[in-house]
Amino acid sequence: MFVHSLSPCSFFITDYYGLLYTVTMIDVAILIIGAALPAIVLLVFFYRADRARPEPVGLLGRSVLYGFLATIPAIGIELVVDLPAAWLPGFLGIAWTSFITAALVEEGIKYVLLKRHLLRNPAFNEVMDGIVYAACVSLGFAFAENLMYGLGGGWILLFRAFTAVPMHAAATGLMGFWLGVSKRTSDPAEAASARYKGFWSAILVHGLYDFFLFAGSPLALGAVVILLVAIRLLRRFIRRAKALDDEHDAARQALGLVT
Repeated sequence: MFVHSLSPCSFFITDYYGLLYTVTMIDVAILIIGAALPAIVLLVFFYRADRARPEPVGLLGRSVLYGFLATIPAIGIELVVDLPAAWLPGFLGIAWTSFITAALVEEGIKYVLLKRHLLRNPAFNEVMDGIVYAACVSLGFAFAENLMYGLGGGWILLFRAFTAVPMHAAATGLMGFWLGVSKRTSDPAEAASARYKGFWSAILVHGLYDFFLFAGSPLALGAVVILLVAIRLLRRFIRRAKALDDEHDAARQALGLVT
């Protein structure tokens, strides 16, 4: 496949057999906006959910960038990890691709980014912060995925806006809650337990969603059920995180630690 410039505002893509299609800068702009819009809407939702104690905008933007760039190693790792799926029959192959190739690799990379680059940041000091930073990382990842899938047509972006994008936010958001809980506990064993609980929760949600989706009709409806359950659970965790943070602030005020 080759890219040939027609003018500063347009170009066309050809393969070895000839012209495939012409792409203008307007097409590129529409792709970027369509890919980014669902993520932006959800980012605003999470930012407003944390408006009582908002996070630094710069760190939130960096978190989105981490997630966006995480797709680069994810693609390479997934190409290798998914090789055994070709030799596994039926649902076993689908399960491998869903839980190992997609869920374990993608949520694993997000977990590493959150744990190494955000969990230790002084600004990450509340349970709700875990949800917010996890959502930012996941939505950066979903934005990058949208750019790739969007090349297949606008209808794919529309479909993903209501399915894959909120799934990423919900799965990794659940992980973020438990990372936030781990930051609050002084017991190393309890902290590790909370982190592992979040890690495997994200893999379970992501894996189940992909499994039902990849299995096709009529099982694909199960992906919708998983998505709705994950969203409801995340909303519950958001309320719980706010309550825990309020209790923590109240206790600090009672001890005179907050002026």
